Amino acid sequence: MKRILILQGHPNKDSLVSALASAYYAAAREEHEADLVHLIDLDFSWNLPKGYKDLREVELEEDLQMMQEKIARATHLVWAYPNWWGSMPALTKGFIDRTLLPGFAFKYRDGGLPERLLKGKSARLLVTMDSPVWWYKFVIGAPGHKAMKRAVLHFCGIKPVKITTFAVVRKASEQKIKHWLQKAALLGRKGV
Repeated sequence: MKRILILQGHPNKDSLVSALASAYYAAAREEHEADLVHLIDLDFSWNLPKGYKDLREVELEEDLQMMQEKIARATHLVWAYPNWWGSMPALTKGFIDRTLLPGFAFKYRDGGLPERLLKGKSARLLVTMDSPVWWYKFVIGAPGHKAMKRAVLHFCGIKPVKITTFAVVRKASEQKIKHWLQKAALLGRKGV
């Protein structure tokens, strides 16, 4: 049985992304220990005012301390968010900036390469977008998928990372959306 943490990063809890995260969560609970968190419900500043220069001067809010505990405990992380401007919304990015900190998610060693502190975890991205997948992948190079998979999750030691893209949302029929929700539920039931 996996311990699954679903991080829903759309600021609107009535969104398709939220529905996909909820479908995944409902099915995951049948076979696994699962928790769904809507990032918009957390009380934290999305901004890292001094960057990573001196983190001792930046107090980690209670909600972010709680989320670090949940992330540390989870064996599988599910990140659900829309693709906006080729990447994730500010809410999701701000959560990453403020939560996956040095000393928690990674730490630098003298040799240059970081020590990946979140090893042993896997992840799934549930990403909606209005661009066709072929356009996103072959024309603009899937920048958001690459950033999240390689520069964030792999950097912290989380592997494997699987990506499920739901597109084109603005043209999706009710039948297509129903199919997407079923797909999210199937992934949740399998815990992948």
